[in-house]
Amino acid sequence: MAKATYKSAGVDLDLYNEAMDRLPRLLARTFTPRVVTLEQGFAGLFRLDFDSPLFARHYREPVLVSCTDGVGTKLKVASLAGVHHTVGIDLVAMSVNDALCIGAEPLFFLDYVAMPKDDPPLLEQIVRGITDGCLECDCALLGGETAILPDVYSPGDYDLAGFCVGVVERKSVIDGRAIVPGDVVLGLASTGLHSNGYSLARKVVFEIAGLGVRDYVDELGRSVGDELLSPTRIYVRPVRNVLAYYRVKHVVHGIAHITGGGLFENLERIVPHGVRIVIDRGSWPTPPVFAWIQRLGDIEQAEMDRVFNLGVGMVLVVSPHYAASIRRQLADGGLESWPIGRAEAGPRGVVWSSL
Repeated sequence: MAKATYKSAGVDLDLYNEAMDRLPRLLARTFTPRVVTLEQGFAGLFRLDFDSPLFARHYREPVLVSCTDGVGTKLKVASLAGVHHTVGIDLVAMSVNDALCIGAEPLFFLDYVAMPKDDPPLLEQIVRGITDGCLECDCALLGGETAILPDVYSPGDYDLAGFCVGVVERKSVIDGRAIVPGDVVLGLASTGLHSNGYSLARKVVFEIAGLGVRDYVDELGRSVGDELLSPTRIYVRPVRNVLAYYRVKHVVHGIAHITGGGLFENLERIVPHGVRIVIDRGSWPTPPVFAWIQRLGDIEQAEMDRVFNLGVGMVLVVSPHYAASIRRQLADGGLESWPIGRAEAGPRGVVWSSL
């Protein structure tokens, strides 16, 4: 009887080391001078402040912000299509967009990749996407963990988790308490489904409609896989540019990342007592993917509202005096937005308008 080894149990340390050798150059592309180089060690180092005109922040009362999220069953679509870099962007987006809702600057990111067996090319694809996302929001990929878990995941499956740490001045924390009647609700364009509702989307597209990832859909102008793997939009740069522009005046009173639960559940998290948000249905263009999924699955509108972002991936609740200026700044940053509602006096919550 052969002697048992780690390799015979499903973990090939030589292949694992090959995978680890591929990653340092990817991480390094995200580093700024605020990252403290540590060739060997068990953690990453990051300077909160930096003594240079370019990177100095001169914090007075910094508050650290932490977020974590995953990509969900969108990973099943990535496996079907054999495309794995875009879900790395999703992983970053889901956490840094959450940190942005507090007004934070994302500082660094950590990832956790769990796989059934060592697969260096696959891991490299995933981490390349993660670094692409980090570069888009000026966030350093400071480190991570790759776990090889035979018998936990089936061949072809893997899972991702991401962790973001950011910082914001305490006086600049955005928590929604400043929202008042008369404020304007701005919807910021999504790129499609983002990373939510994929259990329903997959059931409708692959089971009910019987489509494959490479099937072309005239209604969408591209293949099923290309549509379903569109990465989540990262809102950090354009929104932080808006926040930085109004350093003295607090004109952005609330920010909500529209993920699972749709507009209502996510917006309600930041609405103060005595205020209700009224949303005007039809006040923004809805990407065709949503009507396509709704038709294929014969899904009730109320279910669509609760599960998907319907074309609005983030919401800013802003002072009415600055709404037009903020929209212009967002447009200058390549981000489309629309006034989709308003804050009114009333019982706390989010409702559709009666118009």
